[in-house]
Amino acid sequence: MNYKIKVNGTEYKVHIRRVENTRAYLTVNDEDFEVEVEGLVVNPTRMSIKTTPKPILKPVPVAEPVKKTAIIQSNHQVKPPLPGVILDICVEEGMQVKKGQILYVLEAMKMENHIESDYNGIVEKIHRSKGEPVLESDVILVIK
Repeated sequence: MNYKIKVNGTEYKVHIRRVENTRAYLTVNDEDFEVEVEGLVVNPTRMSIKTTPKPILKPVPVAEPVKKTAIIQSNHQVKPPLPGVILDICVEEGMQVKKGQILYVLEAMKMENHIESDYNGIVEKIHRSKGEPVLESDVILVIK
C-alpha cells in the first residue's frame, strides 16, 4: 500500500511492504523501517489500527481528535456521520439510552468509529443491521 503523508508541511512517500503480527515493514522516502504498532489488527482484506501507533519519525504535535457523534434530527432519527459499514449494533429495540452511550460501531475510511447518542431516550426502531453498508442519509435507528 502506498501513501503520501504530510507532517509539519513536509511530504513523505510511505510504502507498507508487509505486516506481521505487531510489526509493520515500511519504506519512507526510500528508507526502510521496521516499526512495532500497538493494537494492530491484520485482516487479509484490510488493516486497521485500534490504538494510536508508535511514531516512526520524531514526535509531531497532533490536534485533538474530533468526537464522532450521531446526527440526530428533530424526529430523533439517528444517521451516520459519514458513509461506511455497520460493524456492530450496541443497543436493542426498547432499550433506554443516555447521551454519550455508544449506539453502534461504524467502519468508515478503514477506521472503527464508535457512534454515540446525543439524546436520552428509548430505542424505538432499529432500521439497519450488522454488516450493512450505509450512507449519511440512511436512518440507522430511531430514539423516542
